[in-house]
Amino acid sequence: MRLLLTYILLLVISTVKAQDNNTVLTLDEYLGYVKSFHPIVKQANLVIKESEAKLMKARGAFDPKLEVDYDRKIFKETEYYDRLNASFKIPTWFGIELKGNFEENTGDFLNPQAIVPTDGLYSAGVSIPVAKDLLTNNRMATLRQSKLYIQQAQADRQLLVNDILYNATTTYFDWLRHYNKKRVYENFLSNAEVRFNGIKKSYEVGDKPAIDTLEARITLNNRKLNLEKSKIKFIKSSLELSNYLWLNENTPIEITENIIPDTNTIEIIDTVLNTSGLDIEGYNIEDHPKLKSLDFKYQSLNIEKKLKLNNLLPQIDLQYNFLSQTPEIVRTFSASAYKSGININFPLFLRKERGDLKLAKLKLQDTKFELQNTRLSLKNKINAINQELESYILQNDFTLTIVDDYSKLLSAEERKFFLGESSLFLVNSRESKLIDSKLKAIEIENSFLKIKANLFNVLALSDIQ
Repeated sequence: MRLLLTYILLLVISTVKAQDNNTVLTLDEYLGYVKSFHPIVKQANLVIKESEAKLMKARGAFDPKLEVDYDRKIFKETEYYDRLNASFKIPTWFGIELKGNFEENTGDFLNPQAIVPTDGLYSAGVSIPVAKDLLTNNRMATLRQSKLYIQQAQADRQLLVNDILYNATTTYFDWLRHYNKKRVYENFLSNAEVRFNGIKKSYEVGDKPAIDTLEARITLNNRKLNLEKSKIKFIKSSLELSNYLWLNENTPIEITENIIPDTNTIEIIDTVLNTSGLDIEGYNIEDHPKLKSLDFKYQSLNIEKKLKLNNLLPQIDLQYNFLSQTPEIVRTFSASAYKSGININFPLFLRKERGDLKLAKLKLQDTKFELQNTRLSLKNKINAINQELESYILQNDFTLTIVDDYSKLLSAEERKFFLGESSLFLVNSRESKLIDSKLKAIEIENSFLKIKANLFNVLALSDIQ
């Protein structure tokens, strides 16, 4: 009885000493840092800015243009020619181009067709493609594709951010796992120290044989060894966690010894990862960012295919320009003074154009296959994760029951030992079984948490703005 009281007293003292001032870093707080400051998250936002820049560039193809062409030649005090040609062009959506022009030419050796009135010649007209480039052209296709690129970039950004959050979350779970294992070894090291001190005192008063102190010391050293290994793993996991922690202005944060994970993470995991109340069976797979991204890609390739199909048409451009010496008087622009022309360009074999069209169709078909495969793959992954979650819930319940039963067995064996009805070997055996069951429970909890994170990743539930 005296030995039992001593054991209880030493256990209470060791528990009080083990308490320290630790700061808990919850999963929610941790992911808040990742979302706000991690460089890859910031990099993901650049994808949107890049696509917006491409859209601006595509719209630039419809900007009005001012062109000036000036030539002058003087040789041996003779002015051969002095030519000025200035034009203002306005591209429109359907390949039609509006054009205003001013031409002024002087000199002794001018080409007769370049001779214009002394004050110059003005013209206003239009250029119309009647076959190729009328209904679709490079300008139109690039602008349409650029608008799709912005939507595709938004979906791709969500996938990119979701991946970094998933990796950060699983790293946190590993950190939690190693911390829980370290706690287990710390607790059982305290038990081993208390037991060793109690048996040593019993040996000194002649109540226990010397062999019991040797066995207790072996157990104590084994516990110390296991604890030291778990500490190293916990430190390594803390450093890995630090890779995801940043402050503003790209300042990295390093986890200190007094910062610990939240041991109640399993109770808040659904709230943090937005998986609470999620109807997996009713989830609309078409809303998935990956499928959206592929759909935008498919639409973009379809625009490219139409452009390549348009290139099979002959290039026939009609030009008509009204001429006038006095542009300030509108009625002077009449059909009696004009300049017109037609430009026809048509390759005979169209091998390049037909090859481009074939390649565009192959890309379109390839993306269609990828869409179908991704859709089926996502459905199967979601169903598999759902079944895994149900299995891990049962496994977790069984494991907790086993841990509780082993705890009761160990407590009973310790009471019998201190009453002299059991041996230290049996106590250590019971304790080893309990340690193994606790470690197994930690592994199952970790697997359950990672399956939750995998569900978060597969469904792409990131809410980054």
